[in-house]
Amino acid sequence: MITPPEDERVVLLAQDGTPIGSAAKSEVHHRDTPLHLAFSCYIFDPQGRLLVTRRAWSKRTWPGVWTNSCCGHPAPGELSADAVRRRVTQELRTEIVELRVALPDFRYRAVMADGIVENEVCPVYVATCEDPASVSPDPAEVSEHAWVDWLEFREEVLSGRREVSPWCHLQLAELERDL
Repeated sequence: MITPPEDERVVLLAQDGTPIGSAAKSEVHHRDTPLHLAFSCYIFDPQGRLLVTRRAWSKRTWPGVWTNSCCGHPAPGELSADAVRRRVTQELRTEIVELRVALPDFRYRAVMADGIVENEVCPVYVATCEDPASVSPDPAEVSEHAWVDWLEFREEVLSGRREVSPWCHLQLAELERDL
């Protein structure tokens, strides 16, 4: 199991998206979560299937909820694309290619039932994993994973037949049918 460093920091943002400092990740998510920088990534295999993951039950926000392939936070001074590659390696223990940004300006705010808030500027990336069998998630991050048909998954989520994290639902509404 790979555990993130205790001093992992996230980039805090002004309302216009300008960096204004950093804070310990462990102290950021609460009822008054400040706006901060994150990312989401949708990973496809060569056959066009999407990797979906179920967040570990120990996660502070949305534990046990199905979502996109990988999410995370760039460290201060780290490019978002580099953070995506780093987190995919740490969280899913695999490599990606053809990384590209699909929604550069995605931003959302969501509140859990217990009042904890996510408040992120969250560019959305798309990538390819050439060897789907290589995915071996860190159980501290991911409790389950599956490769699913992209169009079927998107339709199920947008129609309400499949529940996912709030950011995944909002992103799917904006992502193109043919990635």
